[in-house]
Amino acid sequence: MTRQMLAGLLALGLPVFASASAACPWPAWERFKAELVSVDGRVIDPSDKRLITTSEGQSYGLFFALVGNDRQAFAQLLRWTGNNLAEGDLARHLPAWLWGRNDQQQWQVLDANNASDADLWIAYSLLEAGRLWDKPEYTQLGQRLLWRIAAQTVRKLPGLGVMLLPGDYGFEGADGTRLNPSYLPLQLFDRFSEVDPLWAELAANTRRLWLAASPKGFAPDWLLWTPAGAPAADPTHGNGGDYDAIRVYLWVGMLAPDAAQRSELVAHYAPMAALTQRQGLPPERVDARSGQASGHGPAGFSAALLPLLAASPEHVAALAAQRQRLREQPVEAKAYYSQVLALFGQGWDESRYRFAPNGRLLPAWSTSCSE
Repeated sequence: MTRQMLAGLLALGLPVFASASAACPWPAWERFKAELVSVDGRVIDPSDKRLITTSEGQSYGLFFALVGNDRQAFAQLLRWTGNNLAEGDLARHLPAWLWGRNDQQQWQVLDANNASDADLWIAYSLLEAGRLWDKPEYTQLGQRLLWRIAAQTVRKLPGLGVMLLPGDYGFEGADGTRLNPSYLPLQLFDRFSEVDPLWAELAANTRRLWLAASPKGFAPDWLLWTPAGAPAADPTHGNGGDYDAIRVYLWVGMLAPDAAQRSELVAHYAPMAALTQRQGLPPERVDARSGQASGHGPAGFSAALLPLLAASPEHVAALAAQRQRLREQPVEAKAYYSQVLALFGQGWDESRYRFAPNGRLLPAWSTSCSE
């Protein structure tokens, strides 16, 4: 463990152990692998009859493997991703976002467009795996992927500046540019700014975007950034926020205590925490403009909100209630997306990892752990 990592762990209140050579057992990750990951490293979403794999799933799998110090799974996930989603070479091709079984029962890429959030998490996990495991080949691949993301998927928008599009094509039109706030995790941009200052500018613009797009403290799934330089309702999804937007609260809650504008962002999204406390459960959907909520979110939503609820003393009751819900109603084993949210949220709540102010990953690895 480096001196910088040790200082970061102590500052963030994480447990510090004698060695970082092995990982504490992570039963949730082992269950995820057993239920949703093939032996050759493909994360499967069984909710779709095509038994699809998304670049998102692969990217999250890589991150969880790194948090769990699972080098074998990381290598398998990376190999499958490159071979099947990136034409055999992640250094030269951004991964296709969708792979599965077509109408003729053949396994293949179903949509070759990229998904930029997945690209970010893959690049991040490679950079951090290279640093934490001392694997220069991972670092180099992460840098090349990051440069390709910047070249292909970053645009300069009026009144905002540089911004990451959700994918290479299909999001720009005469009425504006469609954006997805949950595709923009600030921790990753802060880490990438150590590689290229472009990402520091993008991080600052993301903070502005998040604040402007959620005037009542509720994030939308999608928005339209207009030529006039302002956010507007997405032409397809309106102002609604549910299964995408839940990740915005997750990313905000997991920011390091002294990360840039963290206190402002936590306070800005406090209405979601307060609503969850009043209702006893997270809402399934909230209109970002009116604040009108409906439904009750699945258990994965409770897990995703744990870091945000933990960020404010006034929401301690809601934090306890969501922890209790997850104990009594565990996420279904084959519910891919809720499982992902649970690994992120509960993994963080169990202090299995933190993010440093510069975005670097601080995993709580040890040589001797007990459940």
